Amino acid sequence: MVWPTVWGDYVATDHPQWQRLQEWIRVEKVGGFTMSVGSPLDIATKLNAMQEMSSVPLLIGADLEYGAGMRARGGYFMPGGYELGGAVAFPPQMALGATRDTALAYRQGEITALEGRAIGIHITYAPVLDVNNNPANPVINTRSYGADPGLVADMGAAFVRGVQANGMVATGKHFPGHGDTEVNSHLALPIVTAPRARLDSVELVPFRRAVRAGVGAIMSFHGAMPALDASNDPGTLSRVVLTDVLRGELGFASMIISDAMDMRGVLDRYGAREAAIRAVAAGADVLIQPLDVGETIDAVVAGVASGRYAEDRVDSSAIRVLRMKERLRLHHGARVSLDSARGIVGRNSHHDAAREVAARSITLVRDSAGVVPLRRGARVLSVTFARRADYLAGRAFDAELRSAVPELRSEYLDADEPDARLERMLAATREADVVIIGSYVSHAWNATSVEAPRAFADFVTRARAGGANVFVIALGNPYLLQQIPFAPGYLIAWGGLPVSQQAAARAMTGQAAIGGRLPIPIPPLARFGEGLDRAFGAPGSY
Repeated sequence: MVWPTVWGDYVATDHPQWQRLQEWIRVEKVGGFTMSVGSPLDIATKLNAMQEMSSVPLLIGADLEYGAGMRARGGYFMPGGYELGGAVAFPPQMALGATRDTALAYRQGEITALEGRAIGIHITYAPVLDVNNNPANPVINTRSYGADPGLVADMGAAFVRGVQANGMVATGKHFPGHGDTEVNSHLALPIVTAPRARLDSVELVPFRRAVRAGVGAIMSFHGAMPALDASNDPGTLSRVVLTDVLRGELGFASMIISDAMDMRGVLDRYGAREAAIRAVAAGADVLIQPLDVGETIDAVVAGVASGRYAEDRVDSSAIRVLRMKERLRLHHGARVSLDSARGIVGRNSHHDAAREVAARSITLVRDSAGVVPLRRGARVLSVTFARRADYLAGRAFDAELRSAVPELRSEYLDADEPDARLERMLAATREADVVIIGSYVSHAWNATSVEAPRAFADFVTRARAGGANVFVIALGNPYLLQQIPFAPGYLIAWGGLPVSQQAAARAMTGQAAIGGRLPIPIPPLARFGEGLDRAFGAPGSY
């Protein structure tokens, strides 16, 4: 029931990390792990060795919200920035929402399962079934399919079917819904104050559909919903939420997985030991990413010894985990073939699917100056606005754009220290016919806001005042237009991974059609479902 997190990096057998893994498996007898980042074959090799150590096959879960490449991309060798390859990374879920195509959601689920299983992962902590109906949400944002519960339900159910028809278990999250919050549950306890009728008509809709689709696991929300449980306990620790509503009302009979147990949403009020006991009492079957593995196991046992719950409460969870291992046929062999993995992970056809999602998701919200497609011979300045830690920002976009605009000028504006280059940037805008500003600022696990720094809006304002023909591309937070409502051009690419950057550049030059539709409103500037069309190879395109 207690699953620690393991990195997918290479370590020698005498490394302290490996010694700790041996202790967890051989002494503590943990039943599963959450896999973090690494290269595909390093992950597979490590998991094979871990399976060999365990007397009972281990269940391995991982956050694969945008494909196996979310955890199993090979990374970059520094210095030089040499890409090391890896599994396929799709655009964020909201990009799928912009396509409205459930077949693409199914295909992403299928590819995620094929690649994940090939390297030894059995459960994906996806899809995100939260309805992102609060533009200020600092942690869900583009991880959601959108703001409409029907759209989220349709896309989520298709993804679940794609995953589970191909040998992997899907996990709907974060029950009963993390969309309508302005608090990051990694940092504090969110409280969703919506009445029960609203929860039934919005937040719970995608989860009901996923349960009907046979989703194998549900992950809990580290946030309170007083309309469901007046105690204001987070859903993870609420028997009303997990047992009465999820199991009773929704009829979910499979595995309930907690969100990470080291997050402040559950730690601040009760501490790690009491939070573990309350989660089990509430109905959780698996506690992932605990602060301390041994202490958490002791806490689960102490819950029985102290009379907080009966032994059969623990037995029922253990049985669900064991049945999941049986369902996945792990007792017939849990190790994977490294040679076979190389024939599955990162296949060209899988990358083609990711490129199709990215291309069809591009959403043109505004183009009052008629910039798209770019006029042949135009002097184009591309400004990347990102944080230095985002190594990928702008690289693929500028490379793709330069193939069509050889005289492209590229500049970088550090989101954390913009003043250092601001005047130079403004001078450069006066020499260009079109200024494309790509913003890569987005949500993060440690974010308290998704807004770009004030310097971003100031830069766009001053560039416009100086006569620049400004066109903004959101490769991070799609609600960015709210900070720059005066921008004459606005296109959303939904994410900053290379596949989305390349799709945005091709759309700007007319090398790809544009037909995405907003899966969210951007109040008060754009309505749900809006989007301008551009044909492939339009007049004046490259």
